Amino acid sequence: MKKKDQIFAGIIFLIFIIILLRLWQLQILNTEKYKKLAEQNRIRIIKIPAPRGIIYDRNGIPLVENIPSFAALISPEYADKVDINLLSKILNIPPDELQNRLKTKIESIYMPIKIKDDLTFKEIAMLEARRSEIPGLIIQTELKRHYPFGPATAHLLGYLGKITEQQIKNNPQYQSLPSYFLVGQTGLEKLFDERLMGIPGEKIVEVDALGRELRLIKESPPVKGEDIYLTIDALLQEAAYKSFDTLTGAFVAIKPDTGELLALLSSPSFDPNKFVEGVTEAYWNELISNPKNPLLNRAVQGLYAPGSTFKIITALAGLEEGVITPDKVLVNCNGGISVGQWTFGCWKKEGHGPVNLRKALVESCDVYFYELGRILGIKKIHKYATLLGLGSSTGFNSDEKSGLVPDDEWKKKVKKSSWFLGDTFNTAIGQGFLKVTPLQMARVMAIVVNGGLKVTPYIIRGDEPRKENLNLNPKNLDIIKEALSGVVNEPSGTASGARSYIIKFGGKTGTVQVISKKLKEKVSYKNIEHHAWFIGFAPVENPEMAFSVIVEHGGSGGAVAAPVARNILEGYILKKRQLNVKN
Repeated sequence: MKKKDQIFAGIIFLIFIIILLRLWQLQILNTEKYKKLAEQNRIRIIKIPAPRGIIYDRNGIPLVENIPSFAALISPEYADKVDINLLSKILNIPPDELQNRLKTKIESIYMPIKIKDDLTFKEIAMLEARRSEIPGLIIQTELKRHYPFGPATAHLLGYLGKITEQQIKNNPQYQSLPSYFLVGQTGLEKLFDERLMGIPGEKIVEVDALGRELRLIKESPPVKGEDIYLTIDALLQEAAYKSFDTLTGAFVAIKPDTGELLALLSSPSFDPNKFVEGVTEAYWNELISNPKNPLLNRAVQGLYAPGSTFKIITALAGLEEGVITPDKVLVNCNGGISVGQWTFGCWKKEGHGPVNLRKALVESCDVYFYELGRILGIKKIHKYATLLGLGSSTGFNSDEKSGLVPDDEWKKKVKKSSWFLGDTFNTAIGQGFLKVTPLQMARVMAIVVNGGLKVTPYIIRGDEPRKENLNLNPKNLDIIKEALSGVVNEPSGTASGARSYIIKFGGKTGTVQVISKKLKEKVSYKNIEHHAWFIGFAPVENPEMAFSVIVEHGGSGGAVAAPVARNILEGYILKKRQLNVKN
């Protein structure tokens, strides 16, 4: 054989060996890989979200619902074959945005890519009519979250959103879910997500070359999430939202004997329904650029000086320590008190005259509490403030702020300064370094009217109440409670203008100085008005509710916060009567 023929034969033999090796690789080494690819051409695995559990109020009123919805999805292997312009016209999605959605990272070669939620019937009809031109199209029935009370329950319930990478990393439960699944991001939707989410279902179907379903191979139906019943009263929550209207602040109400949370409102709020399909960039920018910060839950995260509402604690400390009696005239208020070169004024410039404890609470005399603070000293004021739960979390949830109750040791450590008598004066009337949340102050009110039990606020109906007996003298608590009724129901009371003829309630007003009086006279910009407080209980006989109201930059507690409280209570009672709701 000629050398030329030998070379040719060798080449043929080499090619033959290469072909054999390739066949061996395809059929033996990579059997599973190409089997999966072959299966992909005819099998689709579709994850089916489970209906989320419904959240009900204490009377069985749904605070969140599931309503039917339709979504459009594309099988991943057809993502680069889709007619972008056609889909863009049908679904009214800009081509660039649609292209980005089709490039979404997918967790499995079998899982479809969602391109639009909440399809209209017109969109569904147009998609079905052009299905032959849209290979890989899947129209899936889903249940969409709906919040019937909208902004009224937004901070309480929270909202849903697509699973984030951090959530997948931190929670194994999310790792098997498609990225378009919605899970709780804030509020109770997040706190109880595992209970509400249920178990997703799965459908395995055989499809043709266009991705059309030919045969159902296997189906595992989803398991509905657990329904949750809250202690919240939807009618009270709604009455609070309507009463706040455009005001900025918070309202919290609890059952004083158990700690059941009846209402928790933060204002301004946002519409959680706009988050259901994925919040738009425009709405999100509107929220985060709003100087009033509507995403902040002021009820548990807002920190404020308590103002004169703190006088309840100073008064209780004085009674418990035996340094005052109800009838003892402690001061003759002439409008202020001087200490060295400093003058500490009373809110009433002309003074209150001779003042005992009851008059001091009803008319909120600052001078009386300056003197009581001087007698007690900061350590005893700190003792009773912390005893009633200030300066620490109430135990309601992990998002709440602890606040601050200062003393001489704190000031030395943090401010690198000594504690002065003026600091004690300011603390005794709820000013200075003190910081509290509306939830904490609602609990303080509950302790006063329930006989001295420190309750832990809770929100799931049926949970076991947690109470701690503070061993306070019931007579002292009754003295304060009776005086607080006078704050609203007597002509000289600081909240007398908020008196109601529908329900008799009591409480304590507070006005928190935002900037000094001298500076206030010189500036012209907004948001210099004082914060307005009112913490109260209703009805006066056998209280069923303890609550707190704060209105940021509202002005006077008696003129603003107390009327808001009255409007909430009256609106709630009238709505209950209208609907004949007993509990």
